[in-house]
Amino acid sequence: MCEVKIVRATSCDSAIAEAITQLLAQLTPTPHHFTERELSEVISDPSSALFLLWEGCKVVGMLTVGAYLSPTGRKLWIEDVVVDSAARGKGYGKRLVEHAIEYARTFSPCTLMLTSNPARIAANELYRASGFQQKNTNVYRFPIQ
Repeated sequence: MCEVKIVRATSCDSAIAEAITQLLAQLTPTPHHFTERELSEVISDPSSALFLLWEGCKVVGMLTVGAYLSPTGRKLWIEDVVVDSAARGKGYGKRLVEHAIEYARTFSPCTLMLTSNPARIAANELYRASGFQQKNTNVYRFPIQ
C-alpha cells in the first residue's frame, strides 16, 4: 500500500506545478496552466500555505490556506480544495480539511472560512460534517486584470 501524507509545499518543481495544473483542471472549467513561477510565488508568500496530498510519489490532492488580520480578528480561508478523480472515495478530502483545521489552530484565535459551489454536493457535505457552519451571505467577485 502506498504511503499517504500531506505536506506543505516548500520547493519548486515542474512535476509539482504540472500536478497542480491537472488538479485545477478538475476543479474549475476555466483552464489554467500553473507554472513553476506561480508555485514559487505561492510558496514564498508568508500569508499562504499550499498543502499537497501525496499518495506514494504522486500528488493526488491539494488545498491552500490563506491568512490575514483584520479589525474583526484573524481570518483564514481554505481555497482550491481538490482531490484527483481517480483518488476520490478514499477519505482524502476529509484528511485535507482536517489538516487545514489543525493548521488554523496554530493561529488561534481565528475564524476559518471557505466557499463552495452548491453543486459540489459531496464537498458541501464534507464541510458540514467537519464542523463548518453555513453562513448566510453573498459572495461578490470583481476580477482585476
